[in-house]
Amino acid sequence: MHVTLVHVNIKPENTGTFIDACRRNHVGSIAEPGNRRFDVLQDADDPTHFVLYEAYVSEADARAHKETAHYLAWRDEVADMMAKPREGLPFVGLFPSAD
Repeated sequence: MHVTLVHVNIKPENTGTFIDACRRNHVGSIAEPGNRRFDVLQDADDPTHFVLYEAYVSEADARAHKETAHYLAWRDEVADMMAKPREGLPFVGLFPSAD
């Protein structure tokens, strides 16, 4: 399984709008055929720090996600909300397996 942890730091005044945009991206993402999880996490100690946990069956499925209308809309909507560029860290998901 292909997993990416995306760290996003936003400007404090954008928290509510960012969460709304992420909700729409989440709904579209979990409907993708290769998606296994798409969690949106907010740091308990820093409400401007978010982690998106994206799990796909394959790297190709993860790449396809970046071509979807909901991802492209999210990317464009949140671009100016970020305090610094987002950082995606790739992982290999071992358990549970993608099978």
